[in-house]
Amino acid sequence: MTTPIRSEPLYRAADLRRIEAAAAAQPLMQRAGEAAADLATSLSRFEGGAVLILAGPGNNGGDAFVAARHLRQRGFAVSVVFLGEISRLPEDAAAAYRDFDDDGGSALEAIPSGPRWSLIVDGLFGIGLQRPVSGPFAAMVTAANALALRHHCPLLALDCPSGLDADTGRRCGETIRASHTITFIAGKPGLFTGDGPEYCGSITHAALDLHAERLAPPSARTIGSDLFAAWLRPRAKNTHKGSFGNAGVLGGASSMVGAVFLAGRAALKLGSGRVYLGLIDARAPALDPLQPELMLRRPEALLATALSALACGPGMGGSDEACELLLRACALELPLLLDADALNMLAREARLQEAVRARAHRGAVTLLTPHPTEAARLLAGDTAQVQADRAGAALELASRYRALAVLKGCGTIVAAPDGRWFVNTTGHPALATAGTGDVLSGMIVALLAQGWPGLEALLAAVHLHGAAAEERVASGCGPVGLTAGEIIDSARLCLNHWIAHGR
Repeated sequence: MTTPIRSEPLYRAADLRRIEAAAAAQPLMQRAGEAAADLATSLSRFEGGAVLILAGPGNNGGDAFVAARHLRQRGFAVSVVFLGEISRLPEDAAAAYRDFDDDGGSALEAIPSGPRWSLIVDGLFGIGLQRPVSGPFAAMVTAANALALRHHCPLLALDCPSGLDADTGRRCGETIRASHTITFIAGKPGLFTGDGPEYCGSITHAALDLHAERLAPPSARTIGSDLFAAWLRPRAKNTHKGSFGNAGVLGGASSMVGAVFLAGRAALKLGSGRVYLGLIDARAPALDPLQPELMLRRPEALLATALSALACGPGMGGSDEACELLLRACALELPLLLDADALNMLAREARLQEAVRARAHRGAVTLLTPHPTEAARLLAGDTAQVQADRAGAALELASRYRALAVLKGCGTIVAAPDGRWFVNTTGHPALATAGTGDVLSGMIVALLAQGWPGLEALLAAVHLHGAAAEERVASGCGPVGLTAGEIIDSARLCLNHWIAHGR
């Protein structure tokens, strides 16, 4: 069973610079290099093996020189490659180089041939990258990646893989594909979203004897169960189905009824007392044969039902009828989730945009759950722009539409209109299949119907959705061929486990 995890603070590079400045009197580079050497020692395939260290022209290179000195003292055969001028190193990095040199080390200008490397360490740029990696540095990154594959050895990145933007998770030219990353002081958003998870490998946090949150507020947080633990409560004995709300799902145009059924099944199994489905297709079946507990309605009847929360969009289509139904839904004074086709209509219809923004003035909660292409439409941009700065895009969505926003994808981002944002660390590539977004919508609306606040419902459902996929894959179902419907039972199992354990 997936164990709940706690949220962790994340810092953008500019905020980390302020923390480093506040702790300038402390030997941070010495601590970072020693922590890197400790991890490198545990990762090396054999004691005293050949270790290749790439040192860059900034403080990340200084961390690398400190690590190299410690590894030499522990008996490793260390080769340090440095492209740059010693005279131009920052003060602390220059001191680290002198200590390394005084200890008998030497810096090479090229990667030596011959050794079979037991470990490669990337200390080229870390979070200090200002432009795409190119020229001889790009060649060194390419060579390091190839050597790690050829020698089947770990590749450890210091602070952040060189070539990866630590703020956004976007690749900037040639990028180190690390098997392990040791991140100093605190986590960085780019390690956990976009290309980050693909290029960081296993992440180790070295605080360097600092408590970052005492020095500066975090830029963001990862999602953990502590952010919604207050709502993971066992059910009271004296309750009935009316105690757990009425969830509604509106959608299901011709040939797309299955999307509503998936959302409805997820809402039912995540604890909503009653689940009503409003199907636009007049020829849709009168019941879901796999889940007859779901109550099917015509859309007009659904909107007249006493709902606790409503999700619109799964299989909704983009007809004039669908647009009018969505306008009516926006007028309801209840938590409203917009997904899939509802988001596409919102992107093109000024009337809907005004209706959504007006909800905030009335105190009605609106939640948007786009994937990157839907987010691009909502922002009148393109998908590449959204993916280049996923957090920025999610924050812009939340601000523009005065709504809570979820930007789905690798390292899903949850953003609030007040500027808070969160990065989810659960999930699996197995989720890249049709219908998983519909299941997520059903999970969110179920929690909303049970009285969860909007932000906590989003955080919990996004985290649970990813954890459920991990659970299914771990049990042997997937990753190839995992279906959206299979996630639902695992989500129910995980949620009950979290409630039973009080977190």
